[in-house]
Amino acid sequence: MKPMSRWMAVLGLAGALLAGAAQASVTVGGTRVVYPLDQREVTVKLDNDSRNPSLVQVWMDNGNADSKPGASKVPFVITPPIFRMDPQKAQTLRVMYTGEALPQDRESVYWLNVLDIPPKAANTTDSNTLQFAFRTRIKVFVRPPKLSGRPEDAPRQLDWKVVPAPNGKGQALAVTNPTAYHVSFSAIDVAANGRTYKNDSGGMVAPRGTGIIPISQMTGVQAGGKVHYTAINDFGGAIEGDATLTQ
Repeated sequence: MKPMSRWMAVLGLAGALLAGAAQASVTVGGTRVVYPLDQREVTVKLDNDSRNPSLVQVWMDNGNADSKPGASKVPFVITPPIFRMDPQKAQTLRVMYTGEALPQDRESVYWLNVLDIPPKAANTTDSNTLQFAFRTRIKVFVRPPKLSGRPEDAPRQLDWKVVPAPNGKGQALAVTNPTAYHVSFSAIDVAANGRTYKNDSGGMVAPRGTGIIPISQMTGVQAGGKVHYTAINDFGGAIEGDATLTQ
């Protein structure tokens, strides 16, 4: 293949990917699911906003984004696991806990996967036509009863430190979470030395754990620097706050 032809092929594939992304039809009602462990089940609503039907497959995983349906051991079942969604229709998923032992002093987290498989385009004879399936993956926070504190207060209780970046280039943040709840972020800024260093990719810190969060191009920051964070609450809303870096 000539160089120009190769570039045209790459650009054509990129265009098809972008066009396909714009046509994703099945949406999840919410950005996360909270499962109170004392409930028999929770429901999740899906909507097909397109003019075409879709085949939908759903499953849960325990953190491995590459796991296939049925391959990940999780203490939940979902019904229905696979179904057709007609255009402009909704579907309710039932997520049910199967009773295996889980920690009772903190949240656990799993992931819900929704795979949207569009129908084959009608009257298509071109063997080079590209079709795409779209996967949505959201967190499921499993919350035992009678946990201490409130989840919306957890971000204010974190401890923030500067540490060497795991890749050996610059610095990162070590965030320690003493609470019983996961804390997820959509953005984190560090102000120090007359500069502002940003992380717009977010991150998550597990309960009773420490997470390492990369901050692009951050170097030379010491204790006393200021952190501004945007955490995410149970409903997908923003919880903004400030903290000071400790030693």
